[in-house]
Amino acid sequence: MKRLLILGSGTAGTIIVNKLHRRLPEDWEIHVVEPSREHLYQPGLLFLPFGRIDPRNLHRETEAFLPKGVTRWTGTVQRVVPDGDKVELEDGTVIEYDQLVIATGTTPRPDQTPGMTGPGWRETIHDFYTYEGALALWEALRNFEGGRLVVHVSEMPIKCPVAPLEFAFLADDHFRELGIRDDVDIVYVTPLSGAFTKPVASRRLGDMLSRRRIELETDFYVERIEDGALWSYDEREVPFDLLVTVPVNMGAKFVGESGLGDELDFVKVDQGTFLAEGYENIFAIGDAAALPTSKAGSVAHFAADVFVENFLEHIAGLPMTRRFDGHANCFVEAGGGKALLIDFNYDTEPLPGKYPLASIGPLSLLKETRANHLGKLAFEKIYWNVLLPGRPMPVASEMSMAGKIPADQIGDEL
Repeated sequence: MKRLLILGSGTAGTIIVNKLHRRLPEDWEIHVVEPSREHLYQPGLLFLPFGRIDPRNLHRETEAFLPKGVTRWTGTVQRVVPDGDKVELEDGTVIEYDQLVIATGTTPRPDQTPGMTGPGWRETIHDFYTYEGALALWEALRNFEGGRLVVHVSEMPIKCPVAPLEFAFLADDHFRELGIRDDVDIVYVTPLSGAFTKPVASRRLGDMLSRRRIELETDFYVERIEDGALWSYDEREVPFDLLVTVPVNMGAKFVGESGLGDELDFVKVDQGTFLAEGYENIFAIGDAAALPTSKAGSVAHFAADVFVENFLEHIAGLPMTRRFDGHANCFVEAGGGKALLIDFNYDTEPLPGKYPLASIGPLSLLKETRANHLGKLAFEKIYWNVLLPGRPMPVASEMSMAGKIPADQIGDEL
């Protein structure tokens, strides 16, 4: 028997396990290495600090989403030995493979910023990209009666790049509902040159900030956190009473130590096929891959569709005929029961229009609507019941221009 070894059963890993389990030749077996016994619904972490989701709905058993016949290894990867076609776990277990897929995602690393985990951590300094962090922030927001709230992004890339913006919008909405918005100053601090890097979306999202009286601090590269303030490398100071930060995101440590990663421990791959640079039997998919697109669940989904077809050709000794175009789409919560939707890829920026059907939508791109908000809420059930089990989704993996207004046809108003 030939062995496909998949490291990680987060969103990307679980999707491809289920898709390939149904289609691999009979002489192949699937093995999965995953340290956690619970699968976390990460999009729900955005809502947890505001009390808008039941924490009990965020976890399910990892085993429940792995099909029968798949061998599960509960452990943490120590290193990959590419030249020996084997993986070593921290407990000394050695697993050999014929083909390897790295799907170990990305992890917030607050230890990478001096002072972030020092005095004030989980008291006046919080994150919401972890379950524990989101829970602690829930308690902090319940006790916050006013002052300066700073929402901060340390460095790109991060998981779900729009989530910090969403947090700022939801915070504005939250304080309005409590009747204390005038007592709170909200500041959004980013290393980017604007709220969003793409011109059309940046113009739209920047306006959303100003209309909500959210101050924008750009080109801010944090050097340290000290005495209740963020300090940049150019010595700008942003004081805070409550800091909601997105720490540096990094890939798994073993990736760099195995010689497969970039400076942030993301696997260097061909951006169209996910094949690791220099190897013919190692792939990386989802957040673990160094791709010039969003680290988001939608990317994992669209990439998985391309990967599965290519992988089946690859193990049959055929050229891989499909290439991933970087397709991503994300709902952006705006508060007030509305959200935007953005849809883009490597070459095309987010544009206004209708989605997924050109004439009727029913979703609108780069426009705050109730339908988009309901779509984001509905995604939770889709995630558990359709996406993770690898069932077909009614959305093409390749981005379509149908329904979109080209950038050169967009006027001053969106």
